[in-house]
Amino acid sequence: MTVRFRLLGDVEARVHDSPIAIGYAQLRAVLAVLLVEANQVVSVEKLVDRVWSDRPLPRRPRAAVQHSMTMLRGALTPAGVTITRRSTGYQLSVDPESVDLHRFRRLVEDGRAAGDDGRAAALLEEALRLWAGEPFAGLDTAWLDSLRATLIQHRHAVRLELVDIQLRLGLHAALLPDLSAWAAGNPLDERLAGQLMLALYNCGRPADALEHYQEVRRRLADELGTDPSPPLRQLHERILATDPALTAFVRPHTAVVPQQLPARPRLFSGRGRELADLDAALGEDDAVVISAVGGLGGMGKTWLAVQWAHQHLDRFSDGQLYVNLRGFDPAGQPMSAATAIRGFLDALGVAPSAVPVDVDAQAGLYRSLVADRKMLVFLDNASDSAQVVPLLPGSSACVVLVTSRRQLNGLVAAHGARALNLDRLGDDEARRLLATHLGEDRLVAEPGVTAELLTCCGGLPLAISIVAARAGTHPGFPLSVLADELREQNDLLDALDAGEDLVSLRAVFSCSCNALPAEAATVFAALGLAPGTDIGLPATASLTALPVARVRTALRELEQANLVGQHAPGRYRMHDLVRLYAGERAQHDPAAVRRVVDFYVHTAFAAERVLDPLREPLAIGVPAQGCVPLGFEDETAATEWLATEFANLLAVQELAAGQGLHDQVWHVGWTLNTFFRRRGDYHDAVTVWRAGVAAADHTGDRIAQAQTRRLLGDACSGLGLQSEALRHLGDALRISEQAGDVPGQAHAHHLTASIWEDLGDDRRALEHATPALRLFQDLGMAVWEAWGYTQVGWHQARLGLYEQARVHCEAALVMARRHQERELEATTVDSLGYIAHHTGHHAEALDLYGLALGLLRDLGYDHHEVATLERIGHTYRALGHHDRAETVWRQALELCQAQHRAEDAGRIRRLLTPGRAH
Repeated sequence: MTVRFRLLGDVEARVHDSPIAIGYAQLRAVLAVLLVEANQVVSVEKLVDRVWSDRPLPRRPRAAVQHSMTMLRGALTPAGVTITRRSTGYQLSVDPESVDLHRFRRLVEDGRAAGDDGRAAALLEEALRLWAGEPFAGLDTAWLDSLRATLIQHRHAVRLELVDIQLRLGLHAALLPDLSAWAAGNPLDERLAGQLMLALYNCGRPADALEHYQEVRRRLADELGTDPSPPLRQLHERILATDPALTAFVRPHTAVVPQQLPARPRLFSGRGRELADLDAALGEDDAVVISAVGGLGGMGKTWLAVQWAHQHLDRFSDGQLYVNLRGFDPAGQPMSAATAIRGFLDALGVAPSAVPVDVDAQAGLYRSLVADRKMLVFLDNASDSAQVVPLLPGSSACVVLVTSRRQLNGLVAAHGARALNLDRLGDDEARRLLATHLGEDRLVAEPGVTAELLTCCGGLPLAISIVAARAGTHPGFPLSVLADELREQNDLLDALDAGEDLVSLRAVFSCSCNALPAEAATVFAALGLAPGTDIGLPATASLTALPVARVRTALRELEQANLVGQHAPGRYRMHDLVRLYAGERAQHDPAAVRRVVDFYVHTAFAAERVLDPLREPLAIGVPAQGCVPLGFEDETAATEWLATEFANLLAVQELAAGQGLHDQVWHVGWTLNTFFRRRGDYHDAVTVWRAGVAAADHTGDRIAQAQTRRLLGDACSGLGLQSEALRHLGDALRISEQAGDVPGQAHAHHLTASIWEDLGDDRRALEHATPALRLFQDLGMAVWEAWGYTQVGWHQARLGLYEQARVHCEAALVMARRHQERELEATTVDSLGYIAHHTGHHAEALDLYGLALGLLRDLGYDHHEVATLERIGHTYRALGHHDRAETVWRQALELCQAQHRAEDAGRIRRLLTPGRAH
């Protein structure tokens, strides 16, 4: 049996994930010492020193060690672990890979030696996942304390290396709220001012960058009687000149290679001339190659484009980007260019928190990331030229492929696109395609009927594939049976009501649907009502109120009939013309719409409860009859579901708004709140909560109106829209006061205090933090009361009220640990470190900062590590340890650079030796 040992957290041993009882703290300390020195002989003297340290020694130390060994052997020997007595001490023999500390060190070494950034990142991520808490948690000896601090620093360095690699892979973080807050708190810091200007510039806000320079210039003159330093003046001049080098930092050293191209068509025939035309366009390499493939719906534009792209994959060695722009989606509006760009940024490895606020800046970042790379940008199903233009790269190394039902004359005239307008397949090509599906022998056997079938299909590949699928379900039946069915449908149905009168596609669709089993036909019609671009099996089951097993069978039948496609395991989508017809057959079915909306809302609610179980739950009622939401066992499953269904959840919100399901509209936002916060995705959060506010206003529910405005304000703050955030929070507070909603008042004050903190005004922040704390106390909301204590304490500390601050923060710390709120614990310990430093207790400050740093790393909140590292450096400098201060500041600088926090990096550079930090 394999025993796994944990040192990076509580000291423990496990077999098959079941703990082995080790016993009291002293025994765990002995085990920890032996595991740290695994397979090495540890002397009795060293064991005594490391375990008892500065505590009173036992009367007979050697006997105490022997007793500990006896106890450990009794626990570990049955699991196959041996502790051997040697002449000079004791040796625990174990595979180093079974000890998390040694595995961590090995993975880090392998990651540092890896020649590939992707491999290195994977190894370092695996290493960091081994940490389950503070090393040797609950054990307190001088030696373990010292080693704990060292390991925490080691983990920090590894985390910095990982983030640096993520930078080279194209990841970056431009979080202006944090940078603006630091600049506001240090108005005379020219380095910081310069970095804020650079971040503003790279977020598409050059006017704000120039205004900030003027503000700093005025303050320097008024308060110090000096002018800006030469570096700041030079940066100002470069911004005025729009120096392209200022944006060079967004370019990755090792690029993510996206592979978004849809699968190659299984059956393809014909279109030889069109493929040759696309080949000819590829040869023109003096500018961006843009080919615009146009034609009626069902003409096979995507089919042709995907086939051609797969034939030339070697030409696109740096990746392929694909997006369905949904220009003619019957279920919703065309996709905005901004949404498409953000999807591309995600595919290129840019974290949501690193996406600039300004849409133009997002487009600029996208073009920077694809510049000089041999890539295909496939823009499928565009509505018009205006939708396409913002998505065009600027580099001639890229090839752009666009499909649309409209002629993109603007793209041709302004951007030199080559237009390729598809017509119906010729008779010979259409026949070859049908033969590819059914076999030549079957067509030769009934030449007249074959001709009639092809006439009915009108040369449209979509119609041919559906007719072929229908014929393929009964390979023994003569084709004349199918021809009779199509003839009857042509007599019964009008031409397709989409302005496309070349052929009655509705007759083809109807013929295929009428041949389906009844339940499959029901599922087909219901799919026409589904929101979003695709749908999974569980959602389909709730949409139709059918058991999953029967839905799976029905979808298999629809797939065989070419009416749906399974583009990923368990996920289905339709051609938009097929979907239009399905919706026509479904007509109006409010019960089905309610079931599918409830499925997404209640499943997302279940995911949110897993991600934040301590959050005050929302009363969302019970799902509609026939709706069966999903549940989740852990955070990983919940997060994966939210990420997969995110686009559909946005579509659900839009559908709910259109159906007047106003509660469900803002419930969608509530269920996504933690997901947004963890991803740093404030762009989508603002959009969702603006819709949520509008929906809450329709309900007349004053508490909902206040809550939606609070959360919209919080999202606006994340985007740096502080003025708008304060306005929404002010409205929320007013509504809560009018409605007598005391919890709402407390939360509004709490969030308002946070925004004033971002703006650097601790006095205004304290004016809101104090009533928030009082209200949380009156309500008995213990966790929020603890957050209130630490918020009040922090602002008091910033204002120099250290004794009051300590009392509040110590109360917060006790409550944080009681409720196992680790994020709150990290925040509070950091504040206590700040208080200790400023009251002259520097050694205590280092201990507290070290604890805060370990907690932040455990939580993965590397963005917050910079501030703690910076404060650690100040404490070292106060103690006269200038070399140690420089070491931690360099770590903070590397972390800032890896996260593209330019202003924070500038501030930290000023703390370092001039000329050595870059």
